[in-house]
Amino acid sequence: MKKSIQSIFAVTAIAFTALTTHAQTTPKILVVDLAKVFDNHYKTLEQQAKLQADEAKAQDQLSQITKEGNALVEQFKELDEQSKNPTATAEAKAKAQADAQKKYDEIQQKRSEQNSFVQNTSNTLKQRFQTFKTLMIEEITKTATEIAKKHGATILLDKSGPTLVGVSNVLYFDPSLDITEEVQAEINKDRPAVTPTPTTAAGAPAVPAPATTDSPKITVPGITPSK
Repeated sequence: MKKSIQSIFAVTAIAFTALTTHAQTTPKILVVDLAKVFDNHYKTLEQQAKLQADEAKAQDQLSQITKEGNALVEQFKELDEQSKNPTATAEAKAKAQADAQKKYDEIQQKRSEQNSFVQNTSNTLKQRFQTFKTLMIEEITKTATEIAKKHGATILLDKSGPTLVGVSNVLYFDPSLDITEEVQAEINKDRPAVTPTPTTAAGAPAVPAPATTDSPKITVPGITPSK
């Protein structure tokens, strides 16, 4: 009888242990919107403001290059007209034609300078922002993970990214599992009293548009050096 009671206790203890183990291994899942946290981080707003200021400076530089190019175009037009002047001597026409060809070559060089400036500026701005974004996402992820651990979470999911079929990684979750606002409050706790505000409209891509997307072109409409 005593053995039977001990056996019952033993079985009960094993069952209790199994239930406890099962309870301990049940995952607690939380979600966070990393894109929202990133977009609303005061450092992101500061970085966007800096990039937009540099973009404006680049646009001024581009305008100057274009202005110089257009001045060359006007000089070329004048020389081209001189080379076709019926009252001019053959020697004067030949000189004007040669000078017009040189000026046209200068225009081509200025066009090349303009195109290089456009490409280099765009690449530089994009790379600066991408480097900043990579570092910030790492920082935000670390903060979000620490908060999730404080809540006893075993899994933390980012609901902002789309899957290969273009839908959210998280199709449904109880709002009480969302720690986005808590993470956002934590990373912005040291926000300065005045934060630069970028001019990008709400909902626009975080990556700044190339400074020279719609840049003016140096053109010589309908005119080529006389042969």
